[in-house]
Amino acid sequence: MKIFLDTADLGEIRRAADAGLIDGITTNPSLVAKVAGKRDPKEIYLAICETVDGPVSLEVVGVDKDTMLTEGRKLAAIHKNAVVKVPLTEAGLKACRALVAEGIRVNVTLCFSVSQALLAAKAGATYISPFVGRIDDISGDGMELIEQIRQVYDNYGFKTEILAASLRHPLHVVQAMMAGSDCCTIPPSVLWQLSKHPLTDKGLETFLKDWETLGARI
Repeated sequence: MKIFLDTADLGEIRRAADAGLIDGITTNPSLVAKVAGKRDPKEIYLAICETVDGPVSLEVVGVDKDTMLTEGRKLAAIHKNAVVKVPLTEAGLKACRALVAEGIRVNVTLCFSVSQALLAAKAGATYISPFVGRIDDISGDGMELIEQIRQVYDNYGFKTEILAASLRHPLHVVQAMMAGSDCCTIPPSVLWQLSKHPLTDKGLETFLKDWETLGARI
């Protein structure tokens, strides 16, 4: 499963990219607003695209088809790694179809149902982003949605990749893998939690203490 980092923080992106742990980036207006300050968001987008060797989702803020198309073309022109992110609305689906016809990759976001995922795939979406955590927040089963989308896409041979989003903790990541998600996007905190385990820490501590008794160096 591909791992995307869900952030616009260049420091965190560089840290993960230098470690070779991520396959791409997802951003949204809220994440960009947290780090932009007085900088032009397009400068941030370009820096991210130049830092990561993989797809970088950049989201439109227009709500009608024509505005989405105008913004989407501008975002796609920033860098070859750019993927245009549109909302799962009627206008977003129309914009998706038009952008894909122009050879632009599209990530359809804010997906909360199988029927929405079906329409996104039929519109030619490169990625569909089901929001697992937000479904869980209202007492639904977000991971069941991933499983259902996987089954539907496999049943009908859709090429759209499932990008599990709104993942809150390492267990979500494991569950997404088991459910057959093609990708997941996670915040930096969750990425680094994936490497943590108390038995790893305990084992390392024991090994180092035992080595100290030898009084030797490698």
